[in-house]
Amino acid sequence: MEVRNLEPNALWNHFADLNAVPRPSKKEERVIQFMKDFGQSLGLETIEDHIHNVIIKKPATAGMEGRQTIVMQSHLDMVHQKNETTVFDFDTQGIEMLVDGDWVRAKGTTLGADNGIGVAAIMSVLASKEIAHPAIEALFTIDEETGMTGAMKIDPKNISGTILLNLDTEDDDELSIGCAGGIDTNTSMKLVLEPVNQDSIIYEIKLRGLLGGHSGMDIHLGRANANKCMNRLLYHLVSLIDVQLIGLEGGSLRNAIPRESTVIIAVQKDDKAAFIAAYEAFTQTIKTEYVSIETEMTWTITETSTDSQAIIHADFERMLNAIYAVPNGVFRMSPDIAGLVEASTSLAKISLADGKLTTQSLQRSSVESTKADVANAVRTAFESVGSAVVQNGEYPGWQPNPNSAILTVMADLYRTKFNDEPQIKACHAGLECGILGDHFPGMDMISFGPNIRGAHSPDECVQVSSVQKFWSYLLDVLQAIPAKTN
Repeated sequence: MEVRNLEPNALWNHFADLNAVPRPSKKEERVIQFMKDFGQSLGLETIEDHIHNVIIKKPATAGMEGRQTIVMQSHLDMVHQKNETTVFDFDTQGIEMLVDGDWVRAKGTTLGADNGIGVAAIMSVLASKEIAHPAIEALFTIDEETGMTGAMKIDPKNISGTILLNLDTEDDDELSIGCAGGIDTNTSMKLVLEPVNQDSIIYEIKLRGLLGGHSGMDIHLGRANANKCMNRLLYHLVSLIDVQLIGLEGGSLRNAIPRESTVIIAVQKDDKAAFIAAYEAFTQTIKTEYVSIETEMTWTITETSTDSQAIIHADFERMLNAIYAVPNGVFRMSPDIAGLVEASTSLAKISLADGKLTTQSLQRSSVESTKADVANAVRTAFESVGSAVVQNGEYPGWQPNPNSAILTVMADLYRTKFNDEPQIKACHAGLECGILGDHFPGMDMISFGPNIRGAHSPDECVQVSSVQKFWSYLLDVLQAIPAKTN
């Protein structure tokens, strides 16, 4: 079956139209124009603000004029990740989708269901002539995935709504009322180069097949971090054998758990047998540790050649020590909300080129003090070996409000509609609600959405039946929006 034939038909067709438009973070010109053209084609007031968010306003349907104005909000950009063997140009190609039973996936790339399903749902409401709803301000933000720029720099004068429905949650039984804030830590270290020793064998080692995933929502699942695994291997090998480091590349995106790592090293010919034995034994150790989680983990080693120089041994050790020391994964669980990760960090990207080592990591926390604590832990691990550290891109968390009026409405509606109890949670992802709450004090906010799995990885998929559940629930929510208050 084709995606365009799925139900609800309007939503899936808008999603397909959206996914035909390349929309990487910070390169959103085409999708911004796409949304403006869409709003204008409907004859609706369409605004592009100074930071390039798009706002489309639709009046209330007959009989709903007395309800509160709602802001329906999703972000336009998507994370671009692909499998190593997938040939795909995100800057020029639309996402290639396929239906796999009850799931929609992409062919070897991220799908863009995060947050494209939310965008498509809002588009469906805006385009409909049958759906009953109060006055709507549809807010499509830009650059959520790499800096929350649209939410950070929004012009508040274009928004007057009192209730915000954020459609960026990834479990269909969950009503999110809080989220983590975050901060980026970027480091750089200049390393001294030397010639590769004569009579050396050059090896390329690759780690592939890890699950990766969202570095907030999936951080507690115990998945392997390719950068940390590769560093463990190198640290072990250096303790036994004279190894020179020539090149290193791991991870790709700041907010994704790294799935792949590649290293180029040199080993003396006389040490070949001992090196191979140590390599095989230790990679098997790592595979055994993750055997129940990383079922597709693969290590490969091949002889190669290079004209590049190696870094001196002292700098190699400095690098290994810093990466080994830096924390990664869950930093603290919430003492107040069962099962919630309070603070975490993910060493997302490492690159060694031309004698310069750079890293990118993202720290998250729902508590500002522990966000600072984990960020300091990462900073000092690198500063202790002489790395320059820059921390930026900070954004606030969203403090849960269990007394939210829209939460009460939506929780009661969920119980009645599905004869089940909704999961009222705070999440460890970086939703835009916390930032938007700073711009619009007093706005009542909630986040919900369909089941999306593997976000920020090429395994990303969205459940068809869950989209149907989410859509039906959304339509009922629109009719249950409370009346305006004086």
